[in-house]
Amino acid sequence: MTFTPAKSADNGSNAAEAAREKASQPGWLAKLLWPVTSYVLTNIMAGVFWIYFFVLNRTTVKGRRNVGGEVNTLLLSNHQSMVDSFLVGVCAYYPRSWLKPRYIPWNPAAVENFYRTPILRWFAYNWRCIPVKEGRRDPRALREMAEVLPKGVMVLFPEGTRTRTGEVRDGRPGAGVVAISTRARVIPVAIEGMQRALPIGKVIPRIGKRLYVSYGEPVDLSDLFDGERTRETAQQIVDRVIERIRALHTEITS
Repeated sequence: MTFTPAKSADNGSNAAEAAREKASQPGWLAKLLWPVTSYVLTNIMAGVFWIYFFVLNRTTVKGRRNVGGEVNTLLLSNHQSMVDSFLVGVCAYYPRSWLKPRYIPWNPAAVENFYRTPILRWFAYNWRCIPVKEGRRDPRALREMAEVLPKGVMVLFPEGTRTRTGEVRDGRPGAGVVAISTRARVIPVAIEGMQRALPIGKVIPRIGKRLYVSYGEPVDLSDLFDGERTRETAQQIVDRVIERIRALHTEITS
């Protein structure tokens, strides 16, 4: 996840980064209205995606009861498309998020995809997205995730990027850092079919596809939570969850 720009481009890169950081900050009015706009817009969009997943496509959900209703719940899933956060969140919490806004999940959002224009940034802000910088570690994003998770729920993708083959790849330690910082209740999630419904490089979702979502039982991480808070421990957390995601993925694809 490290990124080292060419030395000659340092000044230009820093200036561009500063401009992007400034542009991504919401104004005072957006902050004031956020509790209402976030609640309404996210639930409306969740309803639209519910129609897409369950009416225009054929979606099978397993293990929803494993998600439960607790806050400080971290859903860790494999990653196949740009709208996986909606698939995982909608199948877990919609429509009860209308009655209990705490079930509206926080989500990571790649800066290069969701923060390119002011209107996209506004929607991402109201969809409870946390901007993640492209191509390198982002401590600021990890800190923000750790701040909001204890009072809510969150969807993260430990692989970091989308798969082109559908296989579940090795995870990166970032999700483990968030888990160990909050001692979150971690739910493994396996999805299948989204790489065909919305392949990498496409912007218009396809219909008539077979989609699967499987929620596993909470992963026991107490031994790692009680250990030393290191990058190695965070990686062990992710490795343990990825192993469970792979098992769930094998069950729904076999």
